[in-house]
Amino acid sequence: MDIFVAINRFFEQGGDVLYLIALTTFMMWVLILERVWYFVREHRNVVKGAMDIWESRDERRSWSAHAIRRALVSEAGAKISGSMPIILTCITLCPLLGLLGTVTGMIQVFDAMATQGGNARSMAAGVSAATIPTMSGMIASLSGIMGTTFLRRKINTERELLDRHLTMDH
Repeated sequence: MDIFVAINRFFEQGGDVLYLIALTTFMMWVLILERVWYFVREHRNVVKGAMDIWESRDERRSWSAHAIRRALVSEAGAKISGSMPIILTCITLCPLLGLLGTVTGMIQVFDAMATQGGNARSMAAGVSAATIPTMSGMIASLSGIMGTTFLRRKINTERELLDRHLTMDH
């Protein structure tokens, strides 16, 4: 139960922007795990389907065969990449939301200075609300960068492998 109290206190100190950062981080990690699930469960079928279509062709040297090959590689590449653009957007969005929290926290500091004449306690709450979202946004973004580093390598490797496997030897 203590962990819930600590998390609640953290969110109260950091302000409402922390909820947006938490939601963005949650969505980012759900999408990262979805990509991992894709590679574990579905990727083989996508590659097999493209390979089967390509291998069923009698000729592979004509212009139309090259166009079909490019289409197969492109379609499989889109499935391989999946939600990576959304994941990268979440990674970029987290620090920006942290900066939004910084601005709203500094507004609290200035408001406390204006209404209470620089009361240290009221200013400290605003400074806390300014720094916690910044830290949270940066940590969320860094965690996403670490998660996507693996995915980017895997995506690039699988695209290259598929491109090499669809041979033009007929």
